[in-house]
Amino acid sequence: MKAVLIDKHGGPEVLTYRETADPVAKAGEVVVDIHAASINGADWKVRAGDGYKLSTFPYCLGRDFSGVVSAVGPGVSDFRVGDSVFGVCDAGQEGTYAEKIAMKASIIAKKPDGISHVDAAALALTGLTALISVEDTLKLRAGETILVQGGAGGVAGFAIQLAKHIGARVITTASAANHDYLRGLGADEIIDYRAQDFTKVVSGCDAVFDTVGGDVTQGSFVVLKPGGRAAFIASGGKAPEPKRGDVTSLRPAVGRDRPHLERICALVAGGAVRAPEVKLFDLKDAVAAHELSQSRHLRGKLVFKIR
Repeated sequence: MKAVLIDKHGGPEVLTYRETADPVAKAGEVVVDIHAASINGADWKVRAGDGYKLSTFPYCLGRDFSGVVSAVGPGVSDFRVGDSVFGVCDAGQEGTYAEKIAMKASIIAKKPDGISHVDAAALALTGLTALISVEDTLKLRAGETILVQGGAGGVAGFAIQLAKHIGARVITTASAANHDYLRGLGADEIIDYRAQDFTKVVSGCDAVFDTVGGDVTQGSFVVLKPGGRAAFIASGGKAPEPKRGDVTSLRPAVGRDRPHLERICALVAGGAVRAPEVKLFDLKDAVAAHELSQSRHLRGKLVFKIR
């Protein structure tokens, strides 16, 4: 099969498109012919060795996908060859920048009806992360106000729609060019972070979901009301320490399981959530995809269309 591999850490130029061995389904696994795989911000960090030092090369990046089951390993009874599925690699596993992947059947799900493999791939890890962050970690409730930092990104865009479905008031930050897009996702108030300091115009939030990190982190605590809580996915593996003692800082534990994927399917089927805007790349154009991803100035999701 064809895949994108790296033989060392480095810049986008270390990504190479070449032949590699086909995977084989072990007990409890299926092989999936990948039709689409998304490109996530963590991918270029792994490639660069930015906090992710790999010990084995060659290495195939990529964490989520949508495709069709082409082989079933021993002990698998819930999928058949020909089933359309989507999912996210198990923690510690990558490899979706490829035409095929073998993975645990227990952590993938049937692809949502009525959407393409591209859209399903765009919703997989973004949806899983947003669900665990907003519903499970922040435990957002109807009538509350949430600030979603970096609203134009894939995870944040899902979180905005999810929060509106829950019944919350949603404030988000984004450049002016993305405001119409975010209104379409349901945002109630949008702050142009290039023109305004969000800490000066926002206050009394029940919750903050920060997908940006960096200088935004401590400001996220500022806008919380006493007793508020903030969840962070771009500030390292641990929740950052707030400079005030009357708020809660949380780091979502984004696991992999079928129930959360099926929750994504239900939200899509019910019309509560739609796939983000997508920019497509061929797998052989992984270098260009990583250059854009690393710029961090993008809307929605970058996705490899493989078949």
